[in-house]
Amino acid sequence: DMAPGTPPVTVALISDIHVAGPDMPPERLERIVAQINALRPDAVMIAGDLVSEKKLATHIYEPDEIVAPLGGLRAPLGTFVVPGNHDHWYDLEGLASQLVQRGITVLANEAVEAGPLLIGGLDDEYTGHGDIGKTLAAMDEREGARLFLSHSPDPLPDLPQGSLILAGHTHCGQVQLPVIGIVFTQSRYGKRFACGRTDDPRGIAIVGAGLGTSGLPLRFDTQPEIWLIELRPPERTPTAADVSD
Repeated sequence: DMAPGTPPVTVALISDIHVAGPDMPPERLERIVAQINALRPDAVMIAGDLVSEKKLATHIYEPDEIVAPLGGLRAPLGTFVVPGNHDHWYDLEGLASQLVQRGITVLANEAVEAGPLLIGGLDDEYTGHGDIGKTLAAMDEREGARLFLSHSPDPLPDLPQGSLILAGHTHCGQVQLPVIGIVFTQSRYGKRFACGRTDDPRGIAIVGAGLGTSGLPLRFDTQPEIWLIELRPPERTPTAADVSD
């Protein structure tokens, strides 16, 4: 929890940018970055999958082309990225190098303080790179209101009770059909954390629909999303001293 009296913090959450032709060239990402900046977030969190190598891609871009638009993000507490499965499959080292050059923090089973927040950044669970124990150990060395940034929401049931996780990966199905709804989430929990905010017995998951596409360069009945999340300290519980006769 944030300490009482701490000013609210706004966090912009994006994920699954999947830069590739035809639907997500760097020029489109530049326009999205301008939209994010117009929201004036205190921090930007990117929940993995900067790139896509989808079978029907018309163009695969180089790491510098993929990352360059993200260098335009403006947030006083910083911009933070965790790897996704496509980033590992593509060239995580090349992407991370470009991100760091632009002042963007890459977290892979690491933790960092950002103003009143303590961000635990998990490496990608889907490809087996996530390490919750290592991330928690890094967080224990630091102070702040805890939240987790992860490509997939799947780590939530294995995190401490009451955790908050910001994630993507599911694309909210990318394709939703009448009656059937979400067809496929790539989550081992099916539709449990498929889309949006889920108040789960283990904690809260906020899962964005992402910006780009994977597999086929199309969406059906799902929209690209930028989440703007306001984190506030809990309201103080009145004490006996607050009660007057």
